[in-house]
Amino acid sequence: MNKPIRKAAVIGSGIMGSGIAAHLANVGIPCLLLDVVPKQLTDEEAAKGLTLEHPAVRNRLSTAAIAKLKQTKPAPLYDEDFAERIQPGNLEDHLPQIAETDWVIEVVVENLQVKKDLLSRIERHWKPGIVVSSNTSGISIDEMASGVGAEFRKHFMGTHFFNPPRYMKLLEIIPGRDTDPDLVRRMKVICENVLGKGVVIAKDTPNFVANRIGTYGLLITLQAMVEKGYTVEEVDAVTGPALGRPKSATFRTLDLVGLDTFLHVADNVFENTADEADKAAFAAPGVLKEMVARGWLGEKSGQGFYRKVKGSGGQSEILALDLAFMDYRPQTKPASGSLEAAKLAKGAREKTKALLSGGDRYSELAWDLLKKVLVYSAAKLGEIADTVVDIDNAMKWGFGWEMGPFETWDAIGLVRSVERMEQEGAAVPHWVKEWIAHGNVSFYRSDNGTRFYVYEGKYKQVEERPEVIDLRALKERNRTVKANGGASLIDLGDGVACLEFHSPNNAIGADILSMISQSVDEVRRNYEGLVVANQGRNFCVGANLMLLLMEAQDEEWDEVDAIIKQFQQAMYKLKRLEKPVVAAPHRMTLGGGVEACMPADQVIASAETYYGLVEVGVGLIPAGGGCKEMALRASQIAAHPDADVQPYINRAFETIGMAKVSTSGHDAKKLGLLKPTDRVLANQDHLIYEAKMAVLRMAQAGYEPIREEKIRVAGAEGKAVMRLGAIGMRESGYISDHDLKIAGKLAHVLAGGDVPAGTLVSEQYLLDLEREAFLSLCGEPKTQQRMQHMLSKGKALRN
Repeated sequence: MNKPIRKAAVIGSGIMGSGIAAHLANVGIPCLLLDVVPKQLTDEEAAKGLTLEHPAVRNRLSTAAIAKLKQTKPAPLYDEDFAERIQPGNLEDHLPQIAETDWVIEVVVENLQVKKDLLSRIERHWKPGIVVSSNTSGISIDEMASGVGAEFRKHFMGTHFFNPPRYMKLLEIIPGRDTDPDLVRRMKVICENVLGKGVVIAKDTPNFVANRIGTYGLLITLQAMVEKGYTVEEVDAVTGPALGRPKSATFRTLDLVGLDTFLHVADNVFENTADEADKAAFAAPGVLKEMVARGWLGEKSGQGFYRKVKGSGGQSEILALDLAFMDYRPQTKPASGSLEAAKLAKGAREKTKALLSGGDRYSELAWDLLKKVLVYSAAKLGEIADTVVDIDNAMKWGFGWEMGPFETWDAIGLVRSVERMEQEGAAVPHWVKEWIAHGNVSFYRSDNGTRFYVYEGKYKQVEERPEVIDLRALKERNRTVKANGGASLIDLGDGVACLEFHSPNNAIGADILSMISQSVDEVRRNYEGLVVANQGRNFCVGANLMLLLMEAQDEEWDEVDAIIKQFQQAMYKLKRLEKPVVAAPHRMTLGGGVEACMPADQVIASAETYYGLVEVGVGLIPAGGGCKEMALRASQIAAHPDADVQPYINRAFETIGMAKVSTSGHDAKKLGLLKPTDRVLANQDHLIYEAKMAVLRMAQAGYEPIREEKIRVAGAEGKAVMRLGAIGMRESGYISDHDLKIAGKLAHVLAGGDVPAGTLVSEQYLLDLEREAFLSLCGEPKTQQRMQHMLSKGKALRN
């Protein structure tokens, strides 16, 4: 039962099927993608003289789906080249090949009979040991498997991926009545460790967990809006970040999902539940039926609750639907004390409390919706999932909520809120009232970093897995070695420490730089090695741009010079540490964040790492060692004295000069920002553990510190080549005069200045060039304008 998944087959090459195949390819699992055989030739096929029997025609649907993966945005593939791991085929010619796979996933139309028929066909070629699963979003697993044999049923389950499969963390595994429990456990481990998913074990009930609660929440929101006269914008203002939910809130979410798709999901509960209250809650609202009848399906049809139009000035404008007149009008921005208080509050807990305590009509709407969702979630515990942890995780991972329903209930005050609910006539489930009657005031509690949750009337410890290291829990256990306002050094155990950034946006300022220096000293004395990682929303968005701009505007050049020197010295000190260092970045890792990883012996990046030296976007160049490290890598690649360093330095010039940001950890390798020896991990939750293990392996193998080496540079000739390329771009209108000036400074640094080609220079020599170029650009008015624009607008200015 511990057999790995070495090859898979996906049946159905639509958006979900091809997306699942892409993600299997992402994690290195070769995949067979099958679909039906077309019944007619396309005009293009006929023009080529092909027949319906030609393999290109018979495999057309899956071949086209694989090709489309390379054009789709956001990209389903970590790397376009991974599409080669997907083999196209069709159900008539290639279904027997499933016998050579370890996992077969059906992703065909959501129709019970179609799925039953397909499973019968699969069974004819199936061999014991092959896992078969359905990606259904709500059809009964047992009903689907009612026509296959007992041995097949042991190997059959639901695996409900959320769309898009690469990006959505949630995967619901739904065992059938006869599914082998050991197989379920094995698949949970595989989906977590290999696919990088957050797995929730769901019961075989309509819509399972996340869609059951999420759909209920969307329906009651629509009902409240119609009954109480709220506008589309008002509802979205309340049900977005103010309530700890995504910016898409309610109606942007519905537009993205598709109103017809949403109706189908709601109807699935309505048609398959015997609970009269559920039938009433999941009955399709008249307004949704009307919109679908008009073809207003959301983003895919160009209009739903919102519609994008061209304004009078040629710019796009997003209109909102006025339900009273079923027509579109310009949006209005809701404003109130409760919304403003929520906006100013920090974190989902405080935002939600601020919104609920505002005492205005938006507070009332938030309370009304939250009350119903919390009560519904509690009522469905045991029916749709076994634990509050599973329900909370499903909503966080599947719908992007920052807190699950039971975590939210704790945040707003369980006892007080239940009292109010009962006063207002809500049917709070008996088990919740009994839990409170026994003196409990929350569903979760924490004791010295160990978390417990309510389970069958008692507190049960949340499962702690060794590969998931929680820095917050370690800090609660007094494992902090050193700390200041921007960073902490935490003892991970086994002689490994972790340097954690925790400044606003994890931007690098004096606090972090000071802690890097102190951490190196501490690790040198008392530890085997160091991990550089954190568990913030993003690893690091770069240096503290506001501080730099203020000093530049005040013409405090000595201060700017001191800041850059401190940054360079901290990175150099980290690189020269005589103990192994492993950096573990995730998500946005920009500018100084990349430079903080470059001194490490190895980088273990999350697959979802968006990694780039982006300083050019604010009119600067990397000056924390980024240029120096890229020049060093070029020199190392072209290590032979007769080898030409120019092609490699040109690549670095293009990557930095165009402020390229990787679309994944794998793409960062292609850009040359990560080294071939660096690793990419699918499960972000495992990053710190894997980094710790890498440190220990290096230490146990007899670590040898990184030795300083001379860098062979492209020199004046190489600088001229780079400048010539930039001039060509300026003459073609691709870049501005200021871009050209920045490019000249960048070329000067990367080439090693005006020395002869092939000259060997020191790291400090290149660091000095970096700092000089950075300082001169800080004094440019157009650079300061770019910095100001980024801080105020959050995007780059082209001037």
